[in-house]
Amino acid sequence: MKKPLIGTLATLLAAGATTLAVASPAQAAPRATVNFAGTVALSNCSGSLVRMPGSTASDPALVLSNGHCLESGMPGPGQVVLNQASSRTFTLLNASGGGVATLRATKVVYGAMTDTDVSIYQLNTSYSSIQSRYGIAPLTVAATHPVQGTSIKVVSGYWKKIYSCSVDGFAYRLKEADWTFKDSVRYTSTCNVIGGTSGSPVVDASSGQVVAVNNTINESGERCTLDNPCEVDQNGTVTVRRGIGYAQETYGIPACFAAGNKFDLTLPGCTLPRP
Repeated sequence: MKKPLIGTLATLLAAGATTLAVASPAQAAPRATVNFAGTVALSNCSGSLVRMPGSTASDPALVLSNGHCLESGMPGPGQVVLNQASSRTFTLLNASGGGVATLRATKVVYGAMTDTDVSIYQLNTSYSSIQSRYGIAPLTVAATHPVQGTSIKVVSGYWKKIYSCSVDGFAYRLKEADWTFKDSVRYTSTCNVIGGTSGSPVVDASSGQVVAVNNTINESGERCTLDNPCEVDQNGTVTVRRGIGYAQETYGIPACFAAGNKFDLTLPGCTLPRP
C-alpha cells in the first residue's frame, strides 16, 4: 500500500436524457484499446472517472480511487468516511494521457480501508457536461466478479503509465499492517506497480470495464507489514509473495447506488462496510 505521494519524490509510509449515449447498458461495447481516456490524476494518487451500469448522462459524475488516497488521511480499521464535504480537484486525461480539464469534487461519497480500499467522490458536474465539453466518457464499473486468467490493464493517471498483466488469482484475506482486505485480486508479476499508481482503475482488457482498483504490492518480502501485504487463507496459513501486486474488487459497488447515482448503504445487495 502506498501512502499518497506529495510530489514525485515523496517517500512511502508505514448516458442521453435517459442513458449515457456512450456506455448505456443497451449500447455499451468493448473498448478496442485500453488507454488513458477517463482516467484522472490526483495530487498524490491515480483514479478514474466512472459510472455505474445504471448511471445516466445527467447524473452527477463520480471519481474512483483508494481509501488510502483520501485528503483527510488513511482511514483506520473499521472507519468509514461517508458524505464528507470535499473540494478536491482531479486532472482529467485524454487517450494519450494529456490533461484536458480540472474536475472538482463536492463530497467524498464513500471511503474506507476495511475489507476494501476505496474512495468514491461526487463531482460538481454531470457526465453529459464532461463529454460535451471535453469529449471524454466515463469508464463503467463492472457488476460481476473478475475472473482468474483475465487479461487486465492497470492504468495510472498519476504516472501516465499502463501496466499489463493477468488476474493470477484471489487472496481470501490480504493483511497489511493494521488493515485487512477481503477477496483481493492478485496480479501476475508484470504489474509491478509503484507509489502513485494507488487508485488506478484495473481494466478488463477485453470489455474495457473496471473490475478492481489498484492498491498495494509486497515490496521487500516482509510478512504482513506496511508496503508488504501477506495473504491469509481460510485456514490461517500465511503466504508472502515478494514483488506481487494486488487490487480491490469493485463489482459490489454498483449495488450501493440507486437512480441518480445516489449512494445508499442500505440497498439490497450492498455489502460495503458501514460506519
